[in-house]
Amino acid sequence: MSDTPFLQAIAVSKIYPGKQLSGVKPTNMVVQPGKITAIIGESGSGKSTLLKLLYGLLSPDTGEVQFKGDRIWGPEEKLIPGHDAMKMVTQHTDDLNLFAKVWDNVAAMLPATDLAAKQQKTEQVLKQLNMLHMAERRVADLSGGEKQRVAIARAIITRPQVLLLDEPFNQVDTSFREGLQRDIRQIVKETGLTVIMVSHDPAEVLSMADELIVLQNGEIIEHGHPKSLYQSPKNLYTAQLLSNCNVLTAAEARLCGVDISGAHVVIYPEWIKLKVITPNKSWVVKQVLFKGFYEDLILEQKGVSLRIVNEEPGKYTEGDKVAVRVGKWLEY
Repeated sequence: MSDTPFLQAIAVSKIYPGKQLSGVKPTNMVVQPGKITAIIGESGSGKSTLLKLLYGLLSPDTGEVQFKGDRIWGPEEKLIPGHDAMKMVTQHTDDLNLFAKVWDNVAAMLPATDLAAKQQKTEQVLKQLNMLHMAERRVADLSGGEKQRVAIARAIITRPQVLLLDEPFNQVDTSFREGLQRDIRQIVKETGLTVIMVSHDPAEVLSMADELIVLQNGEIIEHGHPKSLYQSPKNLYTAQLLSNCNVLTAAEARLCGVDISGAHVVIYPEWIKLKVITPNKSWVVKQVLFKGFYEDLILEQKGVSLRIVNEEPGKYTEGDKVAVRVGKWLEY
């Protein structure tokens, strides 16, 4: 039926007993096809467990995962765990043949019954991931980011319907990471591939994902488009995951000219501006953190620290006294 969800978890749980229970509590979620869904949360929140449940690497304690209306079998029921229409890539590349060429590592995933098709598909995938120039290099001679590209190429060459990524960019340098993220987004756009990824990096998920799922202590506490969650998170936890934000009490917020009725206020660094003409300069610049085309300034007043973005590098030095104006804030 056309209204059957593409991939869904129905009251799925997987609890690991111990002094502090961990895993995934009864959870419902629906993954949209042809989109990139990112699962975020602090360490131990259940991100990787949920990903493995969706793939079929783990059997749930309760509930079930369905792909196009059919239940996904767990490892107790399937000889080779993992759904046949899905592939998973982790931050580890242990399954690569280090002493074979990149081309051979990727092509090995296809049968040799049609050599012309095998040649064509291998070349196509290497082009999609901007890897054709390294086709003749041994995997052992590649950097961590290049090996990660090989692992992803091996995963998608068999045309899976779902690609699951578990912290795939952890070992990848920033320059490689951004290029790889762009390539994956382009592949999703061109092929309709569905991607589900787990990440702890806010910059990564904000730029890549179409949908964010926020996990806390094994429970989904909110979900939505990255832009919506960043600008208006319902939970303090989400705001802290997505931004290096300032979290102040009501009393501390008054030092910034902000009066709130709640217990805490969240102020993103970019929401704070420095007032140039004012006699009341009560904040002291304690640190200047160079970030390239901008700086992070760490301000302090009466033991309260404040991080702000300064778009005029070099204008302020440690010890300068400044005044601030807060343009927006969130109450919790």
